[in-house]
Amino acid sequence: MGGDAKSLVRHDFPDGAALAVALADAVAAKLKAGLAARGVAILAVSGGRTPAKFFAALSAKPLDWAKVIVTLVDERWVPVDHERSNEALVRAGLLQGPAAAARFVGLVSAAAGPEKGLPEIAGRIAALPLPLDVVVLGMGTDGHTASFFPEGDRLGEALDPSGGAPVVPMRAPGAGEPRITLTLPLILAAGAVYLHIEGADKTAVLGEALNNGTAEEMPVRAVLRARRPPPEIYWCP
Repeated sequence: MGGDAKSLVRHDFPDGAALAVALADAVAAKLKAGLAARGVAILAVSGGRTPAKFFAALSAKPLDWAKVIVTLVDERWVPVDHERSNEALVRAGLLQGPAAAARFVGLVSAAAGPEKGLPEIAGRIAALPLPLDVVVLGMGTDGHTASFFPEGDRLGEALDPSGGAPVVPMRAPGAGEPRITLTLPLILAAGAVYLHIEGADKTAVLGEALNNGTAEEMPVRAVLRARRPPPEIYWCP
């Protein structure tokens, strides 16, 4: 079954700067609501180059950041000072200014690989005051989101809607390094989910993801189809 394009809310912007401001406003409002409702709010963000402007815009928001917990949707199993570390990007781009007061929960440890580090990382996530308030996802041109990669060795486990694991390791041809990722149930249970994509190529991938086909072929379909309401799309050229 294909996704339902008619039910998607899509926000288009002329450039990355305008998108960043609008997405930061939306995320900050959800975090503020979470803080008001339960005294704490949890934000899970994605890495890569795309969120840089968004991180800068969000970091300046006047929230009670000391009561905000920031974690990652997924992480490469590399040292935190590695150039491809998502944690390094978040610390440098988001946890600055007012947002430096937030508590950060990372997804890597000193273990040799994500399989060996899984118990510790799973314990960190399970100890959070779930559910997540906000999840900001990205999407690759292969249709992956989080570390839900086509041909991933534990993709079925990660996408199991009734699975009990909060995180799973992931190795895949398109992943580069070994990864660790939040699982689909945690993402589906979040208060708000946003999909941040940029470029005409990503619009084409999104269109394909909304057509018939399996989630194994394009794992972003699992989120688009199962999340209710669906993720809000934030796009710019």
